[in-house]
Amino acid sequence: MAAAVHHALNGRRVWWVAPTYSDALHPWRTFTRKFAFAWDRKTENHHHIELPSGGFLTVKTADRPVGLRGVGIDFVVLDEAAFMPADIWTACIRPALSDREGSALIISTPAGRNWFYHLYQHALDPLNEDWATWNFPTDHNPHIREQEIEDALAITPQRQFREEYLAEFIEGSGVVFRDIKEAATAAYRGGPQLGHTYVMGVDFGRYQDFTALVVIDSTERSVACVDRFNEENWGTQRNRIAALAKRWNVTSILAEANAMGEPNIEALWNQGLPIQSFTTTPHNKPNLIEMLSAAIENRELRLLPDPVLMAELEAFTHRERKSGGYSIYEAPNGVHDDTVIALALAWRLTATPRLTLGMVEV
Repeated sequence: MAAAVHHALNGRRVWWVAPTYSDALHPWRTFTRKFAFAWDRKTENHHHIELPSGGFLTVKTADRPVGLRGVGIDFVVLDEAAFMPADIWTACIRPALSDREGSALIISTPAGRNWFYHLYQHALDPLNEDWATWNFPTDHNPHIREQEIEDALAITPQRQFREEYLAEFIEGSGVVFRDIKEAATAAYRGGPQLGHTYVMGVDFGRYQDFTALVVIDSTERSVACVDRFNEENWGTQRNRIAALAKRWNVTSILAEANAMGEPNIEALWNQGLPIQSFTTTPHNKPNLIEMLSAAIENRELRLLPDPVLMAELEAFTHRERKSGGYSIYEAPNGVHDDTVIALALAWRLTATPRLTLGMVEV
């Protein structure tokens, strides 16, 4: 609440948004006590305070989206955001901030792996420099006794305790990759080990997506290197791929041929790289992903604790087609899966070492 007060006192337009009217009562009462009679104008029924600084503070609710449109704001707090519909952020709050290039503080108790979870994963990406994340389990609060937490643990269902007290995002039924943290035991190394064989998976991207490169040590079946980049011309990207392949003495590369993949694969083949193409389809993607999922869960593949790779694996989901048939594997809207696909391609090479080199679709 201190951040909202600070911004309002400094002349900025501030909203505090809660899921429901009853959730909004506590912050409203706190703000009215904080400002006492220091406002220029207070509208009780609209939970709105205007200050001598020219700033204002309004407490709103997410159960009436129409009231969250049409006004540019400088700062907003979304309180218990996980319990709001996703489009509150994307269709209402985010556009309101754009008008004045404002900022947001989005806080919540976890509620499964919904949009709030995916936004948290997005913020973990170090390339998203405008975002930062914090995690504060209840036992980090110096005002709560340890005995209180132990008492709660004794009577609270495990899933609920992990969300409410440990601030954990619990896997749901659509999760594809499990036990990811337990599998992240590979060590970072600067280069190849003598006598080991290395392969690479490549997923091409340029603007909205990234080109992702994952190198696997096939000898010890562990991820050796993860790299990704975008907004570079194709020639520069190919040079980076070639340089990484040389650095790790890669003996085989499997790259996704979809979209702009095929001409880049052909160019890399002409440069002498041991590269093959893989055209992803709705029919072969499930097998590609399920092979990787089983390898991670069965500890056949050790992962690097790379924050981007870990976040993309955790966010990756599947759902069944309404008409039946194959499962649909994908990243949620707004979340990337480039390192996941590159890893899956590299694992395919590792798990099926007899794939024939050449310009073939596998």
